[in-house]
Amino acid sequence: MKIIVLGGGVAGVTTAYYLARDGHEVEVVEQEDRLAGWASSGNAGLIAPGHSFAWASPAAPKMLVRSLLGAETAIRLKPRLDPELVRWGLRFLRECPSDRAQRNTLVKLRLCQYSQAQLEALAAEEAIEYGEGARGVFYLYRDARELEEGARKMRLLQDHGQDQEVLDADGCVQREPAFAPVRDRIAGAIYGKDDFSGDCERFTNALAEACKRRGVRFRLGTRVEALEAVGDHIAAVRTSGGRLRADAYVLSLGVHSPAISKTVGQQLPMYPAKGYSVTFPIRDAHEPPSHGGVDEATLVAWSSFGDRLRMSSTAEFAGYGRGWQERDFNNIMRAARELFPNAADYSAGEYRACLRPMTPDGPPILGYGRHGNLLYNTGHGHMGWTMACGTAKIAADLLQRRKPDIDLRGMEVRS
Repeated sequence: MKIIVLGGGVAGVTTAYYLARDGHEVEVVEQEDRLAGWASSGNAGLIAPGHSFAWASPAAPKMLVRSLLGAETAIRLKPRLDPELVRWGLRFLRECPSDRAQRNTLVKLRLCQYSQAQLEALAAEEAIEYGEGARGVFYLYRDARELEEGARKMRLLQDHGQDQEVLDADGCVQREPAFAPVRDRIAGAIYGKDDFSGDCERFTNALAEACKRRGVRFRLGTRVEALEAVGDHIAAVRTSGGRLRADAYVLSLGVHSPAISKTVGQQLPMYPAKGYSVTFPIRDAHEPPSHGGVDEATLVAWSSFGDRLRMSSTAEFAGYGRGWQERDFNNIMRAARELFPNAADYSAGEYRACLRPMTPDGPPILGYGRHGNLLYNTGHGHMGWTMACGTAKIAADLLQRRKPDIDLRGMEVRS
C-alpha cells in the first residue's frame, strides 16, 4: 500500500519507519528544508513518563490568573480576540477538576510508558545513538513542604508502574554532583529511575536514514495546503509541489493539523502552546549535570547533549507566532544560574521558540476520523519526544488492522 505521511517531525518520521517496516511504500511530506526543524528540535530532551501529568489540573486556573496579572508563570495566557483560543480555553477549563485531571494523566502515562519501551527497542534494533544522558531524571523541589506535596502527587504514577524514589538534598548531590554548589538551596527531588534524556533532532534524523534504507522517500520544502475528499475517502493531498495521491494518509503536522483537517470537514481540538528553549555550549571548565530534570518551582527543564546544555520552559497561549523577546527567557536564565552556576557558557546561548500542538485534555489525537483512509497522529503537546514511538507503532497497527498493544481510550479523534 502507498502511504503519504504529512509532517516530518519526530511523530511523522517514526510513523514512516513503522509503516516501512511493515512493507508499505511510504513518502513523507515536510514544508521545511530539513526534518525535525521546529518543535522536535527545540524540546526539553526528556523521555519522561514520570512527568505525564495533564496540564489541565486544579492548579492551572490560578496560574493563568497570575499570568494575566503579569507574573512570570510556566503557563501564560496573552488575551487576544481569538475565537479558536476561547473555544479551546473553555474546554481546557472543563478538564481542570481533579477527577478529569487524574483520568487524563493516566491516559498519558499509559501511552508514555508504552512509547518509551518502543523507543528503546527501535534504537537498539537500528543501532541509533542519540546523545542519551544518564539514566534517571530529577524532579527537583526547593521547598520541603512542596517536596512532600510532590511526593503525594507522584504516588498516582508510582501506583501505575513508575519506579521513583524520594531523595533529600544530600541524596541529590550523591546521584548528581552538579548539585553540590547549590546543595543548601534545594530540599530534594523525586528521582524517576527509568526516565532519561536525549537529543530528539539527532534521533529523528538518524531514524530518517534507517527509513531511507527501507525505501521511504522524503519530500522536503513542500507545504501541505489541503486535503481533497470524495465521500468518506481522501482522494489526494494538495501541496505547494502539486497534487499527491496515495492509498492512505497520516496527518502528523503538529500545530498545522487542525487547519488541514478542516479542509475535509474534520475539526480537531488543538491550539499552539509556545515553548521557549536555550541551548548553551559546554566547555572544558564547565561541570554540567549528567542527568536531565525539571525544576518544579519554575517548570524549567534541562538536559545535556554531549557538549551542549538545553534548558526549556513555558507554555504560552498567544496564537501561531514564533517570535520572542529576551524577557521571555527570564525564567530559564534565572533557573540556569541558580541551579547550575558552572554548567555551561550562559553568555553564548542559542535562543528559540517553538509551537507545541496541545489538546485541552492532554492526550494526543490518534486514530481514524470521518475518512476511512486518513489516520490522525497529532496533538502530542509538550511530550512529543516521549510519545512519538508509541503513537507511531499504534498508527502502523491501525493501518494494518492489527489490534494495538494498549488501550486507546482517551486518545480517539475528537472534535
